[in-house]
This record gives sequence, structure tokens and C-alpha cells, in this order.
Amino acid sequence: MKRVDDFRLTFKDLEGNEKKYVPIMIGGMGVDISTADLALEACRLGGIGHISDAMINTVTDRRYNTKHVKDKLKQYKFNVANSDKSVVQFDLVQLEEATRLHVEGTMKRKQGDGLIFINCMEKLTMNGPKETLRVRMRAALDAGIDGITLAAGLHLGSFSLIEDHPRFREAKLGIIVSSVRALQLFIKKSARTNRLPDYVVVEGPLAGGHLGFGMDWAEYKLEDIVAEVVAWIKEQGYDNMPVIAAGGVFTGSDAVKFLEMGCGGVQVATRFTVTKECGLPDDVKQEYYKASEELIEVNQISPTGYPMRMMKNTPAIGSGIRPNCEAYGYLLDANGSCSYIQAYNKVIEENPTAKKISEIHVYEKTCLCTHMRNFDCWTCGHYTYRLKDTTNVLPDGRYQLLTAEHVFKDYQFSTDNQIALPPLDETAV
Repeated sequence: MKRVDDFRLTFKDLEGNEKKYVPIMIGGMGVDISTADLALEACRLGGIGHISDAMINTVTDRRYNTKHVKDKLKQYKFNVANSDKSVVQFDLVQLEEATRLHVEGTMKRKQGDGLIFINCMEKLTMNGPKETLRVRMRAALDAGIDGITLAAGLHLGSFSLIEDHPRFREAKLGIIVSSVRALQLFIKKSARTNRLPDYVVVEGPLAGGHLGFGMDWAEYKLEDIVAEVVAWIKEQGYDNMPVIAAGGVFTGSDAVKFLEMGCGGVQVATRFTVTKECGLPDDVKQEYYKASEELIEVNQISPTGYPMRMMKNTPAIGSGIRPNCEAYGYLLDANGSCSYIQAYNKVIEENPTAKKISEIHVYEKTCLCTHMRNFDCWTCGHYTYRLKDTTNVLPDGRYQLLTAEHVFKDYQFSTDNQIALPPLDETAV
């Protein structure tokens, strides 16, 4: 019976030399859920780790003692009561500094034979979609990131934003898609750069957070999409473009199934949300452990327009907090608008006698920036309800947190859909 360790993910450098990795990639969960510590563990163990550049200014304020959010709020405080946020712009110099700090700080600590990638979301439009994405990607390349994964969007023009960068052909560049059609569009639009993606992450409907499907997501299967993408890549002769299967890969045996289908690797995330290295607060990790299958839903409260999987008891649902665009504003479109602002103002108009913010409930959308920053938006994968079966229950009723190394090696070496429980940590009692 095969194990994940029987396979290797292969990349070629510019000279055609092959380098092989453990075919396990940890997904780039934002905001600061996929921490540098988590990515570094994957790298140390010979796989691929992701950090995320979601709300990067907020992350560096927390991790590197910058004051970007405070400075931005101070600059635009005059506009707080205005529903038109077009004036609220990101300082591109600060944005470059934040990305550089986070990437350099991570890469300086790198050990092992693996790689560190950064996840860049196109839907973080930041009131300047092209300009802000260009700065984030170029700064990451400047700071020495091993690769960039293009996420949350079609990224039809993203390669062109960095095609003149000296590391454009050296760094590994990949894209997340949920259909062969999306991949075909990306390659067609990027053709003039004479640069193919180095890898393709095929994310299915059971993934956590934002989904690349409509509310008919349940009609799709990762296995079917992967088979279609693998076949098309082979047909095109793209021999050096490994497919990475993602979304619902919960055991090593799940992973082996996709590796035997022709995938180069798998991307996993849910099981790492309850590791000590994950950025979620420990009390939120306990909520993930306690979740039942009935508690997990796909809804449409994200201002991005994408369906999003989360737990029904997440504090972000129904919260009517005032939009904090002057401090954050990561989801403002090119016109300085966000669907949460519209939903919030609609509720305010319908409740003119409300005197306290606690009386306001906005169910149509949520202020994703504020709630993700506060870890109050509990996005999760479909199989989150199975996390309780991966660890020990402590005498006080809490669940024992895992280490990233334990979870990684369980994926790497397990067989027959088994999940290895960790040794009981008596110091955690």
C-alpha cells in the first residue's frame, strides 16, 4: 500500500535541473493563519509552506511593530462617516515595506530542503487593484520568496505586472483554479509573456474559505476537475507543470489517490488550523475542534462576491460593525466601494431609531477586513468536523493542540485512511 512518501513533487530550474520535494503543500490561509512558523515547518520537513499577503500591513503591525494601520486611520479619519471611500488609498511605499518585512523575516529563518511560497489574492483590490497587486508581488520577489501562488481571482493580467522583474523566470509561479476553463483563460491571457505557470493548484468545492464556484458547488467533485485538468495539461504537452489537488484532502490516503491520478502533489490546510504554529488564537482552535458537520455552511456574506465556507457560530455573521475602511479597506474596489458598506448603510436607513451599534445586525454581508483581522470570521474546510478525531481530549474537556510536524508526517507516512493520534501532552492539562 503506497504512502505519500513514495511520491515526489518535481520542479525544474532554468537550466533543466530537477529538484524533488515531499508532495505536501500547506495552503496560504489569511489573515496570518498560515504564519511564518507554519510555513517554515513545511519547508524544514521537505515540503512547501505558504505565507499569505492578505492584509499584509495589518500582519506586519502585529509581527514587526510597524504602525501602518494607525497611520492610515490617522490620515483618513476625516472620511469615516462618508460612504464614499474613493479617497482612501494605500501608501504604496508602506505596502512595499510591509511585504518586504514579512517575506525577508520568513526567508531569513528558512531551514531544510523545502520551499516557501506566498499566496497573493487578486480580490484584495485595495482601492487600486493593479497598482497594489504589482507592489505586493514585486516586493515579495525582491525579498527572496521562492514562489508566488496567484489566488482568489482569474489573474489574467498578473504575469504582466512582474514580467520585467529579474526573478520573473527564476521564482516558481503558480495559480489556483477550480476548472480547466479558468486555467485555459489564464494561459491564453499570459501567453505574450512567454511564461507558463510552474504549477497549478486545482481547488475543489470542499475547500475552506472562498470558493471558486457558485452556490451550486455541491454539484462538483474535485476528482472530476483534477482528471480534466491533468488530461488537458498532458494533451498540451506541458510536462513540467505539476497539478496540485486541494480541498478535502484530509488523510494521507486521500492524498495518495490524487497522486496516483497523476497529480504532482496535494495542498492541505484544515488539519493545520489546530496546530500550535497556526495563527488562530487557541480558543478559536478549540471552536474548530468542537465543530459539528451541521455547524459548517457555505454562505454569501463575503463582500468579494465569492461563496465562503465557515462555521455558523462565527461572530462575523450578523455583526453590524461600522465599516473600517479608513484603517483597513483591503476589499475596496477601484471606485472605493465595498458591498458591505452598501449593506450596512441599507440597514442603518431601515433602523433610524437605533442608538447603539449592538442594535444593528447586517446579515447580507460582513466587514471581512475587521473580522479577519480579529479572527472573528471562522472560515473552514468542509471536513473541519473531523478534526476532533485527530487528537486527544484532555481531562478538562479541551482538545490537545497538535504540532505541524505531527500533522505533516501523518500525511506523509500514513496508510489505509488512518490518522495517528499524538502522544498525550500532560503539560497541556
